[in-house]
Amino acid sequence: MTIKRALLSVYDRTGIADFARGLTDLNVELIASGGTASCLGDAGVKVVEVSSLTGFPEILGGRVKTLHPVIHGGILAVRDDPSQEKELSANQISPIDMVVCNLYPFPEVVAGGCGKKEAMENV
Repeated sequence: MTIKRALLSVYDRTGIADFARGLTDLNVELIASGGTASCLGDAGVKVVEVSSLTGFPEILGGRVKTLHPVIHGGILAVRDDPSQEKELSANQISPIDMVVCNLYPFPEVVAGGCGKKEAMENV
């Protein structure tokens, strides 16, 4: 499978700019959530922000970023299913071939004896 589009949404941005540059060197189009897009843009990496693609802003303090049919449809579509390919086309959704993410440090945060609110922010 040739990777044409990648979605990047990371908590720990260590090394993400170099990784993204490697993808762009392979002619991969990059899509990223707000903070990741800002990090990549600041590093001079060309990126499309999720909200500009979906036409919908991040909401609930950044908890909802990529939960949109344009994103999830692009990720979940079965590529060799003609009916799904037709649905993507009818809804102007392009496939997303790669997802790059990492998780909030929930185990470390709760192990440190945080409160419920801080724990919830790291889910």
